[in-house]
Amino acid sequence: MVVMKPAGKTTIFLFIILAALCLAAIVVESQAKIFHRLYDNYILDNRNHYLSCSALPSESEVFAVIDQHQELIQAIEAVHPGQVGMEIDTFTCPGKADILFWYASHQDRLDIEALIGATTFFGIPYRLQNR
Repeated sequence: MVVMKPAGKTTIFLFIILAALCLAAIVVESQAKIFHRLYDNYILDNRNHYLSCSALPSESEVFAVIDQHQELIQAIEAVHPGQVGMEIDTFTCPGKADILFWYASHQDRLDIEALIGATTFFGIPYRLQNR
């Protein structure tokens, strides 16, 4: 017959510390999206803004900015004709929108980012998606 020895105070303390660290990691990830960002950037070669629907601009604002900057949109699409494009996402958040640029290679992404030169497209959040 095997007799189980009760857990010592050190074991219980270590378990509590480990549980607290796991909970802290979950809270930090839910707010900062650190692992999401790393996965998107290094594995998928994507870039997302991670904004909630309430933080996105209205559809009309997005369409107005796109209309004002057609030359830049054309320059972005000319990076790799037929393999780079732009869409306005009005489906994910009804009444709100953002911009999605899609591309075929990491170099396309670098070229797009260089042309835009900012973390927003003239104030409009955008996403980059390697297809």
